[in-house]
Amino acid sequence: MSGPEEYDATPFLPARGGLPAHRKAAAECRGCPLYGPATQTVFGQGSPEARLVLVGEQPGDQEDRQGEPFVGPAGRMLHKALAEAGLGDEPVWVTNAVKHFKFSPGERNRRRIHKPPSMREMRACRPWLTAELRLVDPRVVVALGATAGKALMGPSFRVTADRGTPLPWPGHQDAPDPAATAADRVLLATIHPSAILRAEDRDAVYAGFVADLRVAAGLLE
Repeated sequence: MSGPEEYDATPFLPARGGLPAHRKAAAECRGCPLYGPATQTVFGQGSPEARLVLVGEQPGDQEDRQGEPFVGPAGRMLHKALAEAGLGDEPVWVTNAVKHFKFSPGERNRRRIHKPPSMREMRACRPWLTAELRLVDPRVVVALGATAGKALMGPSFRVTADRGTPLPWPGHQDAPDPAATAADRVLLATIHPSAILRAEDRDAVYAGFVADLRVAAGLLE
């Protein structure tokens, strides 16, 4: 008996064109069921020539409503930490492993509660991430949190084991842009900025996050 049919965004990618063409095509993506409840596709944003790409998990409540990545509380925390790490003037590209908001309905008049995407949903959306990395062609990719790390490195990845340590770009076929070599690109994993907002010892967790981003800054020197 065969398993469930795989989700796949590949048929929705444009055959040619740069980031604007991909952004336009992504708005019509139906590669997995997440597009249904979501308000809109949230494609990556930033400098198309960035040396640094930041990959999060998925859009949050505010990102889904505004159509831009990292514009909610976690985004504000991220941009504050980038500035403190010496990356405030560095052109960046920010995106997510999954381009639609996955959520559970909250109580009346309350924010919708995010649900982590499954590996099946991450695999479906991977062609968009692959295309972004190919078109931007960064030197350093920072995985923000476990979901982003799994999307980039595979399901066995654990952010707690490797955070803050430069890693060679993965060569396995499940990785975005598997042809890239360690000489071309470096991966760095850290926590997602939303983890800081949930932490009891917020100052210490934030300091660790900034320290990880300083490693990324050093890799760009």
